[in-house]
Amino acid sequence: MLCQGGHWSEDEANLKMKEFAASWDDVTSWEERARRIKAQILKGMQFEKMPRTVGNFKEIITNKREMDGYTVENFALESFPGFYVTGNLYRPISNKSKLAAILSPHGHLADKRFTDYVQKRCAVLAKMGAIVIAYDMVGYGESNQVTHKMPISLLLQTKNSQRVLDYLLSRSDVDPERIGMTGGSGGGTQTFMLAAIDDRIKASAPVVQVSAHFFGGCACESGMPVHKSKNHQTNNVEIAALHAPRPMILVSDGNDWTRNTPRIEFPYIQKVYALYNAENRTENVHLPLEKHDYGYSKRAAVYNFFSHYLDLNSRMVTDDSGFNEEFVTILPKEELKVFNEKNPRPKGLLQGDEAVMKYLKIDIE
Repeated sequence: MLCQGGHWSEDEANLKMKEFAASWDDVTSWEERARRIKAQILKGMQFEKMPRTVGNFKEIITNKREMDGYTVENFALESFPGFYVTGNLYRPISNKSKLAAILSPHGHLADKRFTDYVQKRCAVLAKMGAIVIAYDMVGYGESNQVTHKMPISLLLQTKNSQRVLDYLLSRSDVDPERIGMTGGSGGGTQTFMLAAIDDRIKASAPVVQVSAHFFGGCACESGMPVHKSKNHQTNNVEIAALHAPRPMILVSDGNDWTRNTPRIEFPYIQKVYALYNAENRTENVHLPLEKHDYGYSKRAAVYNFFSHYLDLNSRMVTDDSGFNEEFVTILPKEELKVFNEKNPRPKGLLQGDEAVMKYLKIDIE
């Protein structure tokens, strides 16, 4: 039941999208299909086996530094008993009582949270007026309680994202009606997966990932049966479309599996939004001469998107040439780590793939 990597050819995916479109023709029939898709995401992940973690946050926030228009802190949060999300919390220097908030997962690279481009993205959005949490993929960065390619990494990452969302909504300085999420590549998968199952995400920006034929090449994207069951077949385009009618931008390029987005993926999503008379709430920025990354032009498109839909102040970070990221202070990796000799990890944590799966009582054949 797994659909992995380039499961279909581009030609096959084109025909599949026509087949999917023929299965609904109004809001009622689409929402019936959407319910089946969402139910299989949750069932395929075995999401019901995750411990219920309402409230009772165990966050660790250390080493606050004040920069040009924003602050940076090192951050960890217990996702479920014995398992932590690790990251950084960026906050605007602002006297506003209620702020927008943005979840910022990342794609595949061992220390990607610490890179200059992730720091720039988070700092710019913070200076524009949002609280931003950048957090590690499981198995990468400081999230080393398990390996990345363990069988349930998709489940763990989705739970981590939801727990970060829970935490942000628990803060008195966060406006629950202005919650966004964005990530590139594998971070894009995390974005559309959480937005599909949790409507508290009010605006989403999956970058260089939504594809009709490519299902994600890693266990954290397609290693559990979320795309197919005995009774249904879907793909990441339809999963992303579950976000409708909430605002969404797809950012695509000409040198990866999103090269067909203006012709295949985006028109399908537009048709779903049209059911809600919300065509204006979805958009595609396609960069045919660019490659698979979350570079400056892609970040700029997302800055504009969130500025509009989360009511951020883009004037804080623009000049005559566009968005100016030069004010961002790029911190070294060691300064962004939440755990070190001074701030050691809590005791008694789950450690190792087998220990986590045994605790959750999950068995993958």
